[in-house]
Amino acid sequence: MTTRTGIAIIGAGHSGICMGMQLKRAGMHDFVILEKAPTLGGTWRDNTYPGASCDAPSFLYSFSFAQKTDWSRRFAWQTELLAYAAECAIKSGLLPHCRFNAEVRSAHFDESRNVWTIGLADGSTIEARHVVTGVGQLHHPSIPELPGRRDFAGVQFHSARWDHAVDLTGKRVAVIGNAASAVQFVPQIAPLATQLTIFQRSANWLMPRKDVLYSPRLHRMMARWPWLARLRHDFQWFFFGEMQLTPLMKQVKPVQWLARRKSLAHVRRQVKDPALRAKLVPDYPIGAKRVLFNDDYYPALGRDNVRLVTEPIDTIVASGVRTRDGELHEADVIIFATGFKATDFLAHIEVTGLGGRKLREEWSHGAHAYLGVTVSGFPNLFMLYGPNTNLGHNSILVMIEAQVGYVIDAIRQMDARGLERIDVKRDVMDEYNRTLQQDLAKSVWAASKDSWYKLADGTITNNWPHSTIRYRKLLDKVDLGAYESA
Repeated sequence: MTTRTGIAIIGAGHSGICMGMQLKRAGMHDFVILEKAPTLGGTWRDNTYPGASCDAPSFLYSFSFAQKTDWSRRFAWQTELLAYAAECAIKSGLLPHCRFNAEVRSAHFDESRNVWTIGLADGSTIEARHVVTGVGQLHHPSIPELPGRRDFAGVQFHSARWDHAVDLTGKRVAVIGNAASAVQFVPQIAPLATQLTIFQRSANWLMPRKDVLYSPRLHRMMARWPWLARLRHDFQWFFFGEMQLTPLMKQVKPVQWLARRKSLAHVRRQVKDPALRAKLVPDYPIGAKRVLFNDDYYPALGRDNVRLVTEPIDTIVASGVRTRDGELHEADVIIFATGFKATDFLAHIEVTGLGGRKLREEWSHGAHAYLGVTVSGFPNLFMLYGPNTNLGHNSILVMIEAQVGYVIDAIRQMDARGLERIDVKRDVMDEYNRTLQQDLAKSVWAASKDSWYKLADGTITNNWPHSTIRYRKLLDKVDLGAYESA
């Protein structure tokens, strides 16, 4: 069975929802949102581990055109973020456009008809003039193939696929990984476990979170004067992101010094044991890996039943985890907090463009795109949260909104000029990425040997090296001179 539509959106997370909402606001209603899961929500549907919450202030996790005025706290938890996504979709009338349990396996561009044919897992197909991908970067969990992993006799799962059927009460729990997810769920499960062992490969720079509950009085004020919510959003976007974290990413020395001093004061204040404290101080510049905001991870490490292990893992055996020094750390449950296959991007979809070109081959040396949105040889294909659009210094929703606006402007210009397809010129894309990588080489992310931001050869495929102000300006209007058109 083949269904025809003007625009096919892949993914019903924040990106897909934003795209759908803005299409409707622009008077464009001929679209479908394809979601492989039974429900919408993306990241906040999948990540249900204890303590899951955003690490950008809640007001930055609202769309600027659909500002939520009654956030319960400064850093919202998973259930509230998921509820916000659902509320946006329902109020905007997106559910009739959604097709759930519709996993996309392939997308092929028919250049004779200028149409994309999308193949779904159930054997059906969708024909669309335009394809917009909104599958995210932090989507496919990464579990290291440690020797003996399949020999473990207990339960094991990834934090992004939390097994709520497993009761951790009285269990010996091993947590492999200690970054963004772990610092949130470790304090939640530490009181339950008999023994909690955390295996740390590298330390994190941790900043105070200073989470607070918002008062009913503030809620009433925001409901009465919604512009106050927008003002708070803009204040946090500019002063939290652009003025504080952007200079950190650009290695402005006074800002780095202040941030390092604040982080070190945080660990000194919360960790009294000098030996433990020494393990928690990173050996790379602050900002080179994701800076985390947390107030209860360090205190959890000080519990009698919690142990931080920095010795590398040698193998997993039936009864637990053995480190290279020969010590066996017995465990009933292993939780992998090892992040995602963030540099794979659209690897799970077979995308074929002009002349039978495969996107997988185009990206064999690393994902790249023009403005993070379009790739030469793949006409009418647009990406949200694509290569080099991740942030370490602001809310990703700011970037997504800019990309959505760019896509809508492209479609409008195509319609106005009677164009069937646009394809970014290869020299334009290549020059953009040459300059981008030169700028990234000057960023703090280039200072670390490895991170989920980069490939093994050091190429940074995920992050944007400038302010969100600059990115929004670049995407304010589509320059069709950068595209081949027909």
